[in-house]
Amino acid sequence: MTSADLLLHPVRLRIVQAFLGDRALTTAQLATELGDVPAGSLYRHVAMLARAGVLQVVAERRVRAVVERTYMLRAAAAQIQTDEVAAMTPEQHLQAFVAYVAGMLADAERYLMTGVPDPVRDGASYRMAAMWLTDAELAELARDLQRVFLPRLANPPARGRRRRSLYTVLLPAPGAPRARTTAATRARTSQARRTRGS
Repeated sequence: MTSADLLLHPVRLRIVQAFLGDRALTTAQLATELGDVPAGSLYRHVAMLARAGVLQVVAERRVRAVVERTYMLRAAAAQIQTDEVAAMTPEQHLQAFVAYVAGMLADAERYLMTGVPDPVRDGASYRMAAMWLTDAELAELARDLQRVFLPRLANPPARGRRRRSLYTVLLPAPGAPRARTTAATRARTSQARRTRGS
């Protein structure tokens, strides 16, 4: 099974997302968070992720007749390999994106439907912006974001810290792979040239 097939299953993707932020969870704790997933199915998917090395057992204890395992995510193993991403078809990318968005919607629903949410107080936001960037400027943006996020992604859980989920989506505008000068822009440029020449 490829890493894409393993990680892009809707339930397994939600399991991986639940472990983000250096969380250590038992299957019972995970079942409480993913209450809509049948227990048998959840245990099966956790076992698959553990066999693949995406989840690792960090503690065990006997509870009555069974052994309760605590798992943590191995972040390096929880990523689709670059060569697999390059080989994915448009349909596979769409399937992956739908699974990603489903996970984001589930997180948003849990936040908004639990207790009394206060997005201003909690720092919850969702925004959209558009930027005109060359390929070099896009690469520079990615490096800038990495410098901002990497130190914070390494923060361990601690008193006063709240786990916060960050979703990023960066898409080129459809139907316009590169900026084109419009007739109005060409007319302004031509007018400016004539003005300078007079």
